[in-house]
Amino acid sequence: MENVNNINRMDLFCADKPLSFYDRKGKYSAAYIALILGMNLAYAVPAAAETSQTETSTESSSTELAPISVVGEGDTIATPYAGGQVSNGGRVGMLGNKDFMDTPFNTISYTDSFITDRQAQDITDVIAATDPSVFYGGVTGDSRESYSIRGFRSDIGDVTFDGMFGVAPYFRSSPEMFERIEVLKGPSALLNGMPPNGSVGGSVNLVPKRAGGEPNASITTTYISDSQFGGHVDLGRRFGANQQFGIRFNGAYRDGETSVNDQDKEVQLGSLALDWRGERARISADLYASEDSIDGATRGVTLAPGVSLPKPPDSDTLLNPDWGFNHAKDKGALIRGEYDLNDRNTVYAAFGTSETEFESTNSSVAQIINEQGDFRHNAGDTSDKADRDSVEVGIHSRFKTGAIGHEVAINAKRYEEDYRLNARRGVLYSDWITNIYDPEWAPRDTPHSVQPITKTELELTSVGIADTISFAQDKVQLTLGVRRQEVVQDSYMASTGARLSSYEESAVTPAVAGVWRLTDDLSLYANYIEGLSQGDTAPTTAENAGEIFEPYKTKQTELGLKLDLGDFAHTVSVYQIKRPSSYTDPLTNVFSSGGEQRNRGIEWSFFGTPFDNIRLMGGIAYVDAELTKTQGGVNQGNQASGVPEFIGKLGAEWDTPMITGLTLTGNATSVSEQYIDADNEISLPGHTIFDVGARYETRLADQSVTWRLNVKNLTDKAYWAMPHYSSLGLGAPRTVMLSATMDF
Repeated sequence: MENVNNINRMDLFCADKPLSFYDRKGKYSAAYIALILGMNLAYAVPAAAETSQTETSTESSSTELAPISVVGEGDTIATPYAGGQVSNGGRVGMLGNKDFMDTPFNTISYTDSFITDRQAQDITDVIAATDPSVFYGGVTGDSRESYSIRGFRSDIGDVTFDGMFGVAPYFRSSPEMFERIEVLKGPSALLNGMPPNGSVGGSVNLVPKRAGGEPNASITTTYISDSQFGGHVDLGRRFGANQQFGIRFNGAYRDGETSVNDQDKEVQLGSLALDWRGERARISADLYASEDSIDGATRGVTLAPGVSLPKPPDSDTLLNPDWGFNHAKDKGALIRGEYDLNDRNTVYAAFGTSETEFESTNSSVAQIINEQGDFRHNAGDTSDKADRDSVEVGIHSRFKTGAIGHEVAINAKRYEEDYRLNARRGVLYSDWITNIYDPEWAPRDTPHSVQPITKTELELTSVGIADTISFAQDKVQLTLGVRRQEVVQDSYMASTGARLSSYEESAVTPAVAGVWRLTDDLSLYANYIEGLSQGDTAPTTAENAGEIFEPYKTKQTELGLKLDLGDFAHTVSVYQIKRPSSYTDPLTNVFSSGGEQRNRGIEWSFFGTPFDNIRLMGGIAYVDAELTKTQGGVNQGNQASGVPEFIGKLGAEWDTPMITGLTLTGNATSVSEQYIDADNEISLPGHTIFDVGARYETRLADQSVTWRLNVKNLTDKAYWAMPHYSSLGLGAPRTVMLSATMDF
């Protein structure tokens, strides 16, 4: 018990700042309330469990308790599906863990095996590999992970860590510390609350590794072309008479030149997962520290007005200065406690915190000025810092009224963010001109230097309730829910403290979703659910200057079928998502939320083992992303920029019968054209990329060893893609990845 108490007294997760015990109105903050709940659970529950175990021992000292599950309350369904690449289910926000056939949304949950076999370097490597609903352009060395889900750009800062916003790394996450990576497609305000950065196309949840029932110890060495070398250590073990204590450590390091000329990348990660599991209670603590550094970072380029799209240069060309860099440092911690009041009711509380420091020198303006590929370059410095706290409390309750079953979930969340921007822009190499086909960079002429720009404080507070009603022997399940969200944001001049803007609004988002198990193998599902993004404030030039608009509600309706053949599963869905936007009317000069983008799509995805020794995962997606309401009707009816209409993906693995332990792998990704602007004048051509690989499992010195080879972009195709901050970037060149994992 002493060890558990020490875990919960770790100087408030090693944070360098005190917790905010009071909100802006002088009341106790949710962080304080959750902390007290968590500390009480930490002290009281182990003592109760010890008493229970003592009584059991007294009754029968020779009886040994069954091993304790280490996957969490209700998480037994999160086991590998046939083929081991995905799980049978995963977390569905406040609803808890559900089997994918009983989930009224389109979801997928990738396993640690899939993450490892892909030799994934970040989250996007995993979620965009075979899912046609997730689009990633493929730019190497971008300043942050960048992807879209169902045609809407999602922000990596909006991923949840074990269901909590504000804990995962802010710009990029190396995936070695995660057991599962879960994707839910579509808005999810009821399920998760409002994402801090307004992502509405889908949500991503990262599930940290825990020590399993059997000890694990592995060492992985890696090589990535041109000359990146690194390693990964994964250690886990449980302790105690009934394995009630668990510890899992993951450490990773990579450093060296990437496949892009003059680009170097360094990654450092250390994570520790601790947990205690009793008869009715579970407590876990996750801590990590990570660094992600890129020298020769990519921010991309734009086209000057009237310039047509040039032919892309060689795929390994660096289009931004080799002295440009991104350096992100993150540290975070999360403590979670759960207690089963009885067989039907579980209460829980969690608190998470993180700190991010980011420095960079990048192109603030890089523009191609003619068809010959000359481009003008201008750079700037930034230095950001973000402190984030997140807390949630809730209860899951299961009961029946007659023949009707109920699963009621009540959940309260609070998120606080303090973001400070320091920058210096447009002062380095003004009007420096070079060429995309043979770029040359002079040495940097000024040191990195920034000035305080703005400070932004954000508070998100919400309460949600949902009831999943089941009848007809649980073949029909209907979920009804609603969440009330409050948003408070203030922005200040960092140098003077003068307030730049203030925002305080609230919104209510309902949801209804249902599943009908037509047979044991076939489910029909439908949902209506909303997403939330912070509304705008009318600019000073508008007739209604200063008017604050309530959070934008993105609305999705979806209908789908899920087929589980035991070893091979399919999901087919059709959906419509409407996302509002704002603009100033050119005739009345009134600013309003009158804009809209409407995405209509059809998706087919599959995973599993349709034949012996063959695993397939992939699908096809079509999305019509139309600008349905625009300022003055300009560009109305056009395709939204950066959204391909068609995406097809296929990942395949074959366990060869000729050589025992040898698996051949392949992956194909094909996307149609994407417009770079809303006027639809210039588009990036569609392209198809092929990856190949092999995996060989053998024994060396009586130890299990797995060798992995992956070759991305096998044909070294050069193609234009869209990075996070600009119109044009180069897709990743051919990249060779090698690794060897030894299990002890």
